[in-house]
Amino acid sequence: MTHLPIRPRRLRTTPAMRRLTAETHVLPSQLVLPMFVREGATEPVAISSMPGQVQHSRDSLRAAVTQAAEAGVGGVMLFGVPAERDATGSAACDPDGVLNLALRDVVAEVGDAVVVQADLCLDEFTDHGHCGVLDPRGRVDNDATLEHYRAMALAQARAGAHLLGLSGMMDGQVAAVREALDEAGHTDVALLAYAAKYASAFYGPFREAVESTLSGNRRSYQLDPANRREGAREAVLDVAEGADVVMVKPAMSYLDVLADVAALSEVPVWAYQVSGEYAMVEAAAAQGWIDRRGAITESVLGIRRAGAEAVLTYWAVELAGWLREGI
Repeated sequence: MTHLPIRPRRLRTTPAMRRLTAETHVLPSQLVLPMFVREGATEPVAISSMPGQVQHSRDSLRAAVTQAAEAGVGGVMLFGVPAERDATGSAACDPDGVLNLALRDVVAEVGDAVVVQADLCLDEFTDHGHCGVLDPRGRVDNDATLEHYRAMALAQARAGAHLLGLSGMMDGQVAAVREALDEAGHTDVALLAYAAKYASAFYGPFREAVESTLSGNRRSYQLDPANRREGAREAVLDVAEGADVVMVKPAMSYLDVLADVAALSEVPVWAYQVSGEYAMVEAAAAQGWIDRRGAITESVLGIRRAGAEAVLTYWAVELAGWLREGI
């Protein structure tokens, strides 16, 4: 029998060999847990389209954040669900608004053990559901929205946020917020730019989670799913404006964009494994069609392999536990 000079299968023979020669790894510290806190809730409220996920009360949020810190996750990203909304999303800037109270609660609970992050966008707070304020013709007014983002950023920084996630996709949002923070002395607060955030069908369960009031779509400011180069261009612009981290969202349907951004970015690159991705895996696993643990692990590994240095995922705590056990 002819002996092949190269036998790649030698490096796949045992679990130990595969671990030793793996090109990509996932660590608990590379995971960020998105969390929802609902104003007025006295106990967690289940999110029907995201089995296992809840809108937290302030008390349950503190307990869940402690659990996340103990699991070794790198950070938490907080989203607020206010009791009342208006045209300008004024609750977003209220020091006693749900998100700013939650930030203070979480920082008091875990300090610097995890990176405490806040979503900086108006969509959860406006009665029309858009990510900015509207002009008389009902269109999102980019420059007027930036003024609200500046105020929201200051409120979140004063509440103790370590990092602000600018997810609204307004032109110039990074520069506007960075300037506002620096002028107020919040020079250590980092900025995560949702640089390549696409107008995706995979956000549906999230909109239930934040009780979105949106009618219509956000295609006039989120990226067109047809465009690959545009994602990289947006990331370059955000880095030039002062972004400390850039993000690609969603993750799995945009791994090409993620790889492009990772190849050219001078700052860390993250990706968001969004609610629709979570819901699909959970639904298929509930039917017995896929191996749940295997699919979760493989999906996050694939996002890391494409170039994400951290992954926002609703499985962060569970996956961190598996990683600590050794999978």
